[in-house]
Amino acid sequence: MSRPNLKPWLYLLPAILFLGVFMVYPLVDVLVYSVEEGYNSASQTYFGTGLYNYSYVLHDPYFLQAVRNTFILVIITVPVSTGIALLISLGLNSIKKLRELYQTIFFLPYVTNTLAVGLVFMILFKKTAYTDGLVNLLIRLFGGQGVDFIDGPYWAKLFVLCFYTIWVVMPFKILILTSALASVKEDYYKAARIDATPRWRIFTRITLPMISPMLFYLIITGFIGAFKAYSDAVALFGTDLNAAGMNTIVGYVYDMLYGDSGGYPSYAAAAALILFAIVLTITVVNLLVSKRHVHYD
Repeated sequence: MSRPNLKPWLYLLPAILFLGVFMVYPLVDVLVYSVEEGYNSASQTYFGTGLYNYSYVLHDPYFLQAVRNTFILVIITVPVSTGIALLISLGLNSIKKLRELYQTIFFLPYVTNTLAVGLVFMILFKKTAYTDGLVNLLIRLFGGQGVDFIDGPYWAKLFVLCFYTIWVVMPFKILILTSALASVKEDYYKAARIDATPRWRIFTRITLPMISPMLFYLIITGFIGAFKAYSDAVALFGTDLNAAGMNTIVGYVYDMLYGDSGGYPSYAAAAALILFAIVLTITVVNLLVSKRHVHYD
C-alpha cells in the first residue's frame, strides 16, 4: 500500500489554519452565544440555553424594521444598479478610442471613501438653516415642492439610501461588465450581421448568454453586499439609525454589541445567524436558477 502524499496538505496548512481561526471558530462561537440565554458580558455567565434569543430578535420591532429596510434596499438596488451598469457598459463597448478613459472616470466613485461620498450626498439632499440643498433647488426650479430627504418622510430617506447605494456599487459593475463584453468573440457578431440579425436579437441571443457568468457573479455579490449594508446608512443618517428609522440588519447587530442598547452579544449573535441563513438561502436559490440560465463556455 502506497503511503499518502502529505506534501499538498503542508502547502494547504497555512490557509486551513487561517480559515479555521478567523472563519470557522468565530462562526461556532457566534452559534454558542446565540443559544446562551441571559448572557452577561461583564461576568461571562448565563442562566440557560435555548432559542429565546432568536424569539426575542424576531419579535423586536427594531429588528423587523431593519429587515424591512434591508430587503427593500436589496430588491431595488441590485437589479437597478446591474441594469444601469449593463446599459453603460454597452455604450462604453461601442466606443473604441476613449474606452479606457471613460472606464477610469466611471470607476472613480468606487475608490472614493464611502463616508466622504455620504457627506456629499448630505450636502446635496439635506435641508439646513442656510440652504434647502441642491436637489431641492432643482425641484423648485421645475415647479415642485422641496422635501427634506435626510430628516423627512420615510420614503424620501429610503430614496436617498437606494440612490446612494446604487451610485457606490455601480462603478465596479461597469468595470466587470465592460471587460466581459470586450471578451465576447467578434466572430459571433460578424456571423449575425451576415444573416442580417436584428440588434435586439443579437443582444438576447449572443451578448447576454456570453456575459451571463459575469452577470450572475454581480447579482450574487450584489445580494450579499446589499444585505451587509451599514456604512451607507451611517454616512447619510448618522449612527442613531433606529431614531432615523433607517437601520439595517448589520446595523442592528452592531447596536446590540456596541450601540446605546449594546452589551447583548447573545441577541447580536442570533441576529447575525438569521442574516447568515437569509443570505445562504438566497445564494442557494440563485445557484439553482443559474443552472438553467447561465451559459459557460
